[in-house]
Amino acid sequence: MFTRNYSRIDRILDQFEHALGTSLGAQAHAARPNPAGDLPAAELDDAERRRAVGLMRINHTGEVCAQALYLGQAAVARDAATRTQLLDAAQEETDHLSWCHDRLQELDSRPSLFNPFWYAGAYALGLAAGLRGDGWNLGFVVETERQVEAHLDEHLDHAGLPAQDARSRAIVAVMKDDEVRHADHALAAGARLLPRPIPDLMRLAASTMKAIVYRI
Repeated sequence: MFTRNYSRIDRILDQFEHALGTSLGAQAHAARPNPAGDLPAAELDDAERRRAVGLMRINHTGEVCAQALYLGQAAVARDAATRTQLLDAAQEETDHLSWCHDRLQELDSRPSLFNPFWYAGAYALGLAAGLRGDGWNLGFVVETERQVEAHLDEHLDHAGLPAQDARSRAIVAVMKDDEVRHADHALAAGARLLPRPIPDLMRLAASTMKAIVYRI
């Protein structure tokens, strides 16, 4: 059986193509079924629909950033096992990206117009984290996923997604479970917890992103 050996240029072009597709709103292909499944679509008034759209757009952009972050980290990971773990997590984040994209379409909306900017920033951040070594690389995964877990908890709270929006809530619930598992696996693999003020700066950057993406 013929096996193609990819050159460095091939890999760079592949990542560039992935960046364009992900950040410009191309439909990602999920490996798992959409958790919303056959759940009925709820009747939402205008304010509830805007709320659901804004929050699911934030979640979609978060998954765009996750793709970029994990691929950037994997590109410079020193250990093959760390690289594999990052790429496996990125595949599950692809599922999330696809599900959020589907839900935005169902709500007659679109992803954030600033996704190329968020992708570029997250990829650069992933490279920087990875260059510090695999312990710090995995530590970045832990902190990122813990913050995402808290963010998704807010969406599932009574003040988040509309209570009757079962389709969005089903997607977010599975996303949260996956993020928890990614963090736990990174800890088990030897992650080093990030010192302050790094987590605080990450939280500030995420808050800025959410404020913009909710509307644009």
